[in-house]
Amino acid sequence: MERLLVNPYFWDKAENLMKSLFLSLVFILLLTSCQHKEAVDMIVTNANIYTVDEAFSKATGIAVKDGKFVAVGDVAEINEKYTAKETLDARGKTIVPGLIDAHCHFYGLGMTQQVVNLRGTISYDEILRKVSAFQKEKPSNFILGRGWDQNDWEVKEFPTKTALDSLFPDIPVALERVDGHAYLVNQKALDLAGITRNAQIDGGEIVKGEDGEPTGVLVDNPMGMVDAVMPKPTRATEIQALKDAEKLCFDYGLTTVNDAGLDRATIELIDSLHQTGDLNIRMYAMVSNTKENLDYYLPKGIVKTDKLNVRSIKVYGDGALGSRGAALRAHYSDKPGHFGAMITPVDDINELAERIAASDYQMNTHAIGDSANIVVLRAYQNALKNKTDRRWKVEHAQVISEQDFDFFESGIIPSVQPTHATSDMYWAEDRLGEERVKGAYAFKTLLDKAGMVALGTDFPVEKVSPFLTFYAAVARQDLENYPEGGFQIKDALSREETLKGMTIWAAYSNFEETEKGSIEVGKKADFVLLSDDIMEVPENQIPNLEAELVFVGGKRMK
Repeated sequence: MERLLVNPYFWDKAENLMKSLFLSLVFILLLTSCQHKEAVDMIVTNANIYTVDEAFSKATGIAVKDGKFVAVGDVAEINEKYTAKETLDARGKTIVPGLIDAHCHFYGLGMTQQVVNLRGTISYDEILRKVSAFQKEKPSNFILGRGWDQNDWEVKEFPTKTALDSLFPDIPVALERVDGHAYLVNQKALDLAGITRNAQIDGGEIVKGEDGEPTGVLVDNPMGMVDAVMPKPTRATEIQALKDAEKLCFDYGLTTVNDAGLDRATIELIDSLHQTGDLNIRMYAMVSNTKENLDYYLPKGIVKTDKLNVRSIKVYGDGALGSRGAALRAHYSDKPGHFGAMITPVDDINELAERIAASDYQMNTHAIGDSANIVVLRAYQNALKNKTDRRWKVEHAQVISEQDFDFFESGIIPSVQPTHATSDMYWAEDRLGEERVKGAYAFKTLLDKAGMVALGTDFPVEKVSPFLTFYAAVARQDLENYPEGGFQIKDALSREETLKGMTIWAAYSNFEETEKGSIEVGKKADFVLLSDDIMEVPENQIPNLEAELVFVGGKRMK
């Protein structure tokens, strides 16, 4: 038999053909595989994710599409199922749900950026210097400022207007205390407001000297007389204020804020800025308790958009403890015969509760003193008989008598601000006495009774940072680790409880737990990448945490 000889050229051709066929087959298989993957907008990989779901489970990856989470879990499984336009490698860093501030003054924060900043001043002289410098830099025909706190001064007494009168005899001045519950004004402002030695107004105090003349300090309701003569901010100023506040909030990882008291005009301005895309932060707006606001919103019903939720009324029960305006059952320990005052009379609170209960709206009432708290709790209990799932809140719930904690077992939600405890702890016992202070800032006790707490800052009363909120809740200390062992440490919260209070419980208190507050499939893709692990970092390092990346609806805001 003859040997069959084949030209090597044909072997090379055949081999190349086989390689081409193989590569084509691989390409087809890869293409088919990719075609089976779902296209999403973003995949986050290599993350340490606290989902804050019901099991408080963890994950390593998420997929986002159309502003919502479409997958949460193991990153390898997510990569097998999805392909993305954008991939974010978290490099092992911690991701938490978008943080919610359950009680703040967002618009107020923005407006404070437009006036003299007096936060952190340690004397009245420093205030005078700051006001004078501000007036030289930005001359105004009505000087406004905010942030002073006489409790931070060596002499912890209310200032008087004498020095302001000397510096500004012809220009009205109104300087708001840090808590928003007192003004220091000069004589020109008093004259414009019509406040004389004979002026009387319920629900607060016109502080007077030994000679019977106003000292310039106005506590709570009398402040409204000065408000009435202040120049109204321009629309441009209001818009700038909202944008300034948004930037500060995004810088700290806040994606939703509960503004505790807004008028219709400001709410509608926020809505318009949302619609144009000029404002992106989500807003739970509490409507200020005025006749005009209630007459408009209660019949109208809930107003809900993708970023705005209007379904609550903010009522002021009493004043603040720092300015001795909080309503107490017994007199102030450091001012015998003084009990503080109700800003809204008891009968009015009862009537408001009945009216709001007949609507779809939530009632959220500021209550600091033990007297104010029991008034509010009884009004809630009476108005909500035979009603379920109303989620009414007591804002601050700061000083509670021991027998009154049980009211929170009926579905009433305490909305508290942990940094109030660490700001007030230096003088709270002076105001309340050794026994009464034990029922103050009792966050863990409130949690045990209510089953949840919604956590906020009350900024600009306190600083914006939610990491200070977290630290105050778990450590109950200031930044110098005072006091040793923590202030009334029995009422500290665990880290898990604190994170829930700043996310899912806050969302629940806003009737929004099905759309935000945790990283779960179907919820809005609001999340924050942190500089370190908030659940593991040493306690004293919590205040130094930073929000490195912030997303709202899957879109990066920082």
